[in-house]
Amino acid sequence: MTDTRTDVYSRITNKIIADLENGIRPWLKPWNADHAAGKIARPLRHNGIPYNGINVLMLWGASVEKGYSCPLWLTFKQAIELGGNVRKGESGELVAKAIGTFRARSPK
Repeated sequence: MTDTRTDVYSRITNKIIADLENGIRPWLKPWNADHAAGKIARPLRHNGIPYNGINVLMLWGASVEKGYSCPLWLTFKQAIELGGNVRKGESGELVAKAIGTFRARSPK
């Protein structure tokens, strides 16, 4: 059975490598501030909370790749709950969720 965490890490790593092979350095300023009146913002959840860590790079890259100018991101379920919809053919973006850290106990 494949470990889901490993799969997510592999997908993120593969995306970064693909960007590098295409001459894109994902850690450089890829965004456009036209929508924010000159303010540069991290990608935001639907409730205004900013994403952290690797998710910032992944969502910035997706924004540039797809031409999005708004920094807000939400799930399909959140769009429906807020009275919105998702265009036919659209697909989601990968976001890594950290559940917590675990410490292994040594046998006594």
